[in-house]
Amino acid sequence: MVTIEREGGDSLPYEGVWRFTAPAVDASVPQARHAVRDLLLRQGVPVADEVVQGLLLIVSELVTNAVRHAALLSPMLAVEVAVGAEWVRVSVEDNHPYRPTALETDHGRTGGRGLLLVREITREAGGACEVEHTATGGKVIWAALPLKPAQFF
Repeated sequence: MVTIEREGGDSLPYEGVWRFTAPAVDASVPQARHAVRDLLLRQGVPVADEVVQGLLLIVSELVTNAVRHAALLSPMLAVEVAVGAEWVRVSVEDNHPYRPTALETDHGRTGGRGLLLVREITREAGGACEVEHTATGGKVIWAALPLKPAQFF
């Protein structure tokens, strides 16, 4: 069961920070994706459909990476959604100390492109993403996207 907690009382009704934890198992991937989608809908976040689709793919990739690569040292992971007036940020935190890097495209490989995909989705939306160490020795990987997609001329 996923329990979502909200922090802060910001000026707009949809602004805030919500965090939930989940076991680092395969079933947590769709659960995290659905929890983020449902949260955005329930809070009435004015986010464009294409941004939501990008966010959900990012959540899937980040949680999948935590399950595949960090579960041994981090049996639990945390997903956080922070919504501001003009942006939304999703992050996945685990307690594994390894800090991954986005791999370059290798057409001969069938996997290992999750962070590359996250970086591309974020870049195309006009957002930012990063991998950071936590105070407890783990890592948090986050991506922030504008609520409205980047305009291309």
